[in-house]
Amino acid sequence: MPTPKRTEKLQIMLDDEELKVIDDWRFEHRMPTRAAAIRELIRRGLVTEEIEEPDTEGKSTSDFRIEPE
Repeated sequence: MPTPKRTEKLQIMLDDEELKVIDDWRFEHRMPTRAAAIRELIRRGLVTEEIEEPDTEGKSTSDFRIEPE
């Protein structure tokens, strides 16, 4: 099955901690690019049902923290 053509470009702002977590995950999983890693993380986030609902009461979801393993 061919890969669908990517026609939309998204721009997001990340802080240094967020970028480090993504890059560490990318290298650990041998993803070819940062963009590929982010697409895979989004895909995984969308298919999982073990995630709590986001707080949508007008707050930004930018408070991104990962607990160390």
